[in-house]
Amino acid sequence: MPFSLASELPAWKTLQDHYHTVKTLHLSDLFAQDPKRAEKFSRSFLNDADGNEIYFDFSKNFLTEETLGLLIKLAKEADVEGLRDRMFKGEKVNFTEERAVYHMALRNVSNKTMEVDGKSVVEDVNSVIEHMKEFSEQVRSGEWKGHTGQRIKSIVNIGIGGSDLGPVMVTETLKPYGHPDLTLHFVSNIDGTHITEALKSCDAESTLFLVASKTFTTAETCTNANTAKEWFLKQKGIDGDRSAIAKHFVALSTNEAEVTKFGINAQNMFGFESWVGGRYSVWSAIGLSVALYIGYDRFHEFLAGAHAIDNHFLSKPLEENIPILGGLLSVWYSNFFNAQTHLVSPFDQYLHRFPAYLQQLSMESNGKSVTRDGSIVNYTTGAILFGEPATNAQHSFYQLLHQGTKFIPTDFILAAESHNPVAPDNKHQLMLASNFFAQAEALMVGKDEGQVLAEGTPEKLKNHKVFRGDRPTTAILAQKITPGALGALIAYYEHLTFTEGAIWNINSFDQWGVELGKSLAKKIGSELEKPGDVSGHDASTNTLINKFKKMSGASKVTYKL
Repeated sequence: MPFSLASELPAWKTLQDHYHTVKTLHLSDLFAQDPKRAEKFSRSFLNDADGNEIYFDFSKNFLTEETLGLLIKLAKEADVEGLRDRMFKGEKVNFTEERAVYHMALRNVSNKTMEVDGKSVVEDVNSVIEHMKEFSEQVRSGEWKGHTGQRIKSIVNIGIGGSDLGPVMVTETLKPYGHPDLTLHFVSNIDGTHITEALKSCDAESTLFLVASKTFTTAETCTNANTAKEWFLKQKGIDGDRSAIAKHFVALSTNEAEVTKFGINAQNMFGFESWVGGRYSVWSAIGLSVALYIGYDRFHEFLAGAHAIDNHFLSKPLEENIPILGGLLSVWYSNFFNAQTHLVSPFDQYLHRFPAYLQQLSMESNGKSVTRDGSIVNYTTGAILFGEPATNAQHSFYQLLHQGTKFIPTDFILAAESHNPVAPDNKHQLMLASNFFAQAEALMVGKDEGQVLAEGTPEKLKNHKVFRGDRPTTAILAQKITPGALGALIAYYEHLTFTEGAIWNINSFDQWGVELGKSLAKKIGSELEKPGDVSGHDASTNTLINKFKKMSGASKVTYKL
């Protein structure tokens, strides 16, 4: 049904009344009242990509059967399923940019019919994947050699946003599957320190650069790429031979004119379509660094894991649909409990970049305040997502979770099997798992005044040692973080984010908010190149620019943004 504001939906208004009933409940009491609660509010996903299970325990959330029924009703009234189906049909659900949102087609390993504007996209997607397979196998085997005949040992991915965050996170997470003789570097920041530090350990004759920019005009990426090219041409063994560029630089782009102008052979250009959003691009040619590092077969498993979640998301009824349940819980907390943040804390060191990846996915998607029909929302959208791997995070911000004043819904992620069991008794993994279970339990049950006093705590200190509890968590337990499992986890959060946006009735797929600062930076960049003070901005900005020019001697330096 058409609607403007989610707050106008009947289920939304019913949920507001229902909230006042639920907020007085204690999570521990819900378990005492229903011995089957854990079973009732958990869902299991068997990943047919690799046969591994991922178990989602939603039972430690403020969720009753009535709550779930009302949330499902809200999803139906907001037509989440209808928007989902239109997205999977290739309709231009990103209407502000007149684009389909079709990253699911990039991982369509079963070759289901998928079309945009009446034209099949399957063949073109498979063509790029086949190109990635051929190239990655040549590099990994040593068949592809640099200009002087050396095999590739270092790979430098130059990108920004999704062209960086995705490949960084995936290659870090799947490091156990990485080629032992390949070292990866990722450069995204325009701060010269980033590329300088990356190049310090590279030998030009054995380094391959991947320049990731769809248009090949992205300011930060092109600046870093040109710096890399200048460095490369000056190195011993290359000695300014520009023909060497073709053996050491490839482009993840669609702009053949700019790519060849740079010096890259058009045969070494890997394209992707306009319906691939940056934060969803790791499944595309942007994932070439992943395929190079873990090999094409593992990359295919990664795609297959996400495809399995796509099929689940598309086919399961709302009550059993794991990403939709996750999204509904997020809306429940954001809009009725007034939660402003969401914590994702993986109990897995390889997942240390996962929260950063999810930050872009979530906040760039749903950091919007205008509905699809142009109305200004009167409710919260887009939680502030943050995270850090545990158990390190326990000694950082968990204090605030347990005894602070903020209401912070939390996801904990653990793999039952470690890639590094370390000792025969698997002590490290058992300690890790014990903290995973204990933190969720402690956040739920807390510790009351009676328990504190029974431990011998002096009266004057009792309040300092009381834990209120009642802090909700979702536990995600995977068999092992395989390529397929990681693909499934990413797709879970993608579709969870979609569900949030569908209910809030916002366009989760554009990102106009990143444009204003970039356009102003171009203007200021030209001002920094010219001598003299500036005066065309507000007083603060004028003062800061002029102070910078004096401190740095910027007017004596020329550069292009």
